[in-house]
Amino acid sequence: MSWTRRFPAVPAALLAALLALLSLLAAAPDARAHEERPVTLPDGSGSVPAYRAAEPDLLVCKTDRADFERRIAGFPEQLRQRNLTLYERCAQSGYRHLQEAVDAVDRPGMNIAILPGLYEEEPSLPKPTGECARLEAPNSALGYQILSYEQQVRCRHNQNLVAVLGKKDLQIEGTGAARTDVVIDAKYQKLNAIRADKSDGVYFRNFTAQRTTFNSLYVLAADGFVIDDVLTRWNDEYGFLTFASDHGLYKNCESYGNGDSGIYPGSASNINDGRGYDVPRYSIEITGCHSHHNMVGYSGTAGDSVWVHDNEFDQNMGGASMDSAFPGHPGLPQNHARFERNLIHDNNADYYHYVADGTCAKPPVARGYEQGVVCPQISMPPGTGIITAGGNWNVYENNWVYGHRRAGFFLSAVPAFIRGEEKWSKQTDTSHHNRYAGNILGKDRSGASRPNGSDVWWDGQGRGNCWQDGPDGSTPGTLPQCGSARGEVSGASARLVGEPVKLTQLLVCADYNVQARRLPAGCDWYGARGLERVETQIALAVAAVLLLVGGALWGRRLRRSRLGTAAALLGLAGLALDVAGSTTPLTHTPVPALALLLLGLWWTGTGLALRRERPWLARLTLLLGALTLLDAFDKAVLMIPWIPLSPAWIRALLAVVWTLWAAVASARPA
Repeated sequence: MSWTRRFPAVPAALLAALLALLSLLAAAPDARAHEERPVTLPDGSGSVPAYRAAEPDLLVCKTDRADFERRIAGFPEQLRQRNLTLYERCAQSGYRHLQEAVDAVDRPGMNIAILPGLYEEEPSLPKPTGECARLEAPNSALGYQILSYEQQVRCRHNQNLVAVLGKKDLQIEGTGAARTDVVIDAKYQKLNAIRADKSDGVYFRNFTAQRTTFNSLYVLAADGFVIDDVLTRWNDEYGFLTFASDHGLYKNCESYGNGDSGIYPGSASNINDGRGYDVPRYSIEITGCHSHHNMVGYSGTAGDSVWVHDNEFDQNMGGASMDSAFPGHPGLPQNHARFERNLIHDNNADYYHYVADGTCAKPPVARGYEQGVVCPQISMPPGTGIITAGGNWNVYENNWVYGHRRAGFFLSAVPAFIRGEEKWSKQTDTSHHNRYAGNILGKDRSGASRPNGSDVWWDGQGRGNCWQDGPDGSTPGTLPQCGSARGEVSGASARLVGEPVKLTQLLVCADYNVQARRLPAGCDWYGARGLERVETQIALAVAAVLLLVGGALWGRRLRRSRLGTAAALLGLAGLALDVAGSTTPLTHTPVPALALLLLGLWWTGTGLALRRERPWLARLTLLLGALTLLDAFDKAVLMIPWIPLSPAWIRALLAVVWTLWAAVASARPA
């Protein structure tokens, strides 16, 4: 992927990285994707529930028969007659609101059928009063209270339109011909349209849930759930959110218009921690789903042991992501997701302008979600396919990834302090053993060319990561290759820290806050172009310092040396190319590597020209030349295996000393 180009890491770059790190630390308290009460993962004794085709135990319908008959008029005759029969029964002994039917569930294994209609659950909508208006609970970063389970039971509609609390093996199903025939609408007045909490074995099928200030359908702490043919849309945060759950199945679902992700299996049960690629089972399976026109199609902080196959993620800002970037999620760091046979394409939407122009500062009901507005909740690079920000032992095989203007695959590490863990031994515990093999990159299923801006962007950090042969453009320019068997890696790397300029960009771009309308200056994810971009600013700062110091050194010491003059001209060309390369973030070009090559030759020639007059400065200059040429080789020809730091970092430290020394040498009389 081409989020950034490759630049020489010199003092200004290192300083910028440190300053960006400090700014990220200052912003860290705002970093919350999904805040929930402390919850433990299930013990894994449950199972995926099976669909029950039996007649429903409880029925939900509205009283307007004329409206009901209009809704079912176009149904196939057999389905229309069934709905008419159910309506007669419901009119006599059914319920008018889904919550009333849920409250009537008195044993495990019951079925609730919802007949076609619009369900706004009017008794649940009013704001809390009495004791429920005075609950003592911590506030989240977004302002809602983080309630205990007991508080949810006592005041179930403080945050939920429909609360399914502690009901076991409950099945809730719409009886329409399509999932849009039954609509559960929170009207932006509740955090969740439907919340299933500690409800093992819950099964949702064939309806739509919409318009919340957080999630349409939320499953928490369940050992066994199914989401089958359900549509969610137009939410501040997530369409589907399942959290701290096991034995889960999403199938044939759809989600769009969400400010975070359409599908979010966060903190899926961490059943494979400590294993390699071969695992006995996955905690959650997602198949046959379509997630589009969201900030990101799929995401999962601590999305552990999730099997995602045969889905489509398109027209989002990002196709799919998993991360270890937010505290308070059991199962961190993220591990063991498996993506295969998914269509991940054309995720080039850019919704940040709705934050910049104030649309997202309006009340949710006035933002225009139904007309296509999306309010991005976190930092996301538009035009990206699959993002892994701090994950381990993930497998991406046989996916179609194409049509992204920025990059197909992205991989970066996330230090543990971001998720609230301070131990030094954990700071490099992410971005290891991720395997990318057999994917079809830059072509659609018909074989037509649909290139990505760059197929692979990697910060360089981690052990045991590998890629298939033949990415069309990558940074670094060469990648460790996957062997024929899982676990085999050719040219494996073991970098402890990512590339300095890439790290700088990631840290700068992380300083985003939708509530404060804060879009990081200098980050091209948010529209920075030309001299506004942090990479270009770094390149210009580097060029200015080296031009000043190098020019003075040549003028005072080397202008009579043919070798010194030739080297200075090469250095001037290298600096110009470095600045030019920094302006092409979405296109893979050889310019950055060529700039490194020329700068390496400049330092080498300058060192040779200085060896008689300033022998120790000459030795340092020759060492810098060698490291710069090694850096160019590392980035463009072969990533050097088994070294803990990129040559760019070592060169940056030495360049600080060289700059000061060369300035002093230039100031002294000849």
